[in-house]
Amino acid sequence: MIDLGEDFAREVSPFRRFSREEWAALRADTPMTLTEADLIEVRSLNDRIDLSEVETIYLPLSRLLNLYVQASQKLFHASNIFLHRKDLKVPYVIGVAGSVAVGKSTSARILRRLLSRWPSHPKVDLVTTDGFLLPNKVLEREGLMSRKGFPESYDLQRILRFMSDIKSGERDVEAPLYSHLTYDVLEGKTQIVDQPDILILEGINVLQTGRPPRDGRGIPNTSDFFDFSIFIDADEQDLKQWYIERFFSLRNGAFKDPRSYFHRYASLTDEEAVATATRIWSSINLVNLRENILPTRPRADLVLRKGADHRVRSVFLRKL
Repeated sequence: MIDLGEDFAREVSPFRRFSREEWAALRADTPMTLTEADLIEVRSLNDRIDLSEVETIYLPLSRLLNLYVQASQKLFHASNIFLHRKDLKVPYVIGVAGSVAVGKSTSARILRRLLSRWPSHPKVDLVTTDGFLLPNKVLEREGLMSRKGFPESYDLQRILRFMSDIKSGERDVEAPLYSHLTYDVLEGKTQIVDQPDILILEGINVLQTGRPPRDGRGIPNTSDFFDFSIFIDADEQDLKQWYIERFFSLRNGAFKDPRSYFHRYASLTDEEAVATATRIWSSINLVNLRENILPTRPRADLVLRKGADHRVRSVFLRKL
């Protein structure tokens, strides 16, 4: 294979790179609608995000998405005129992907709050793909418990049916719920999604694709239903450190609950906790990152690249 070189790769990249400062300037006059109290509510465990980061990174992003959503709403209206349909409301779907411990959940919740405060699309729902994991009893039966979070551990048919119903404008679409305490799907518990203006779908593998079929009859991918996708990115070593820090916080918190699936880790010493977290990271999360998650990064419309301090250092926006 001919090596075209790094300079050529940068020149032909489908992304435009923005420094932190360049991206912040794109906020323009977008008002700050998130408060410190909001941030406390949406911030995930060990996430260090502050209002300055919201102003610098997420306000410009919410402005961009607002413009995209407004354009999409006009397109839906034109399509309805052409099809002679009335009152069809199809949500604008945003996918948020990235590694375990990278801060996807916080980013998704911040975007939900910011986007819901734009007047043209006040109804914004957030669904995580954790609920679409196969129940533990199924994973155990199939020998997949050690592969939980890998593509094969999800109920793909249910995800695709959910996304198809959402993009068909169906009402009262059900999404399954998940408990991080019991580490399992909540049987019989669902979240109702009723024609929001925007739906955010957050999960590590939402940009995953299958092998293209030779006959052109393959099933769709989850991301085929997205209007816009975001990948939260960071160096492997930083992700490992953040995962270990989160493990310590859980050991001192949620793991102490006798109902916790990981209650056995609550009594670990610091040395044992580091060893256990490192083993889990290296044998499961790092493998999933390299094999399944990281290869989907080029498929995103926007990549937020974080530094060791959790702050976004660069933004990559796909060229139109």
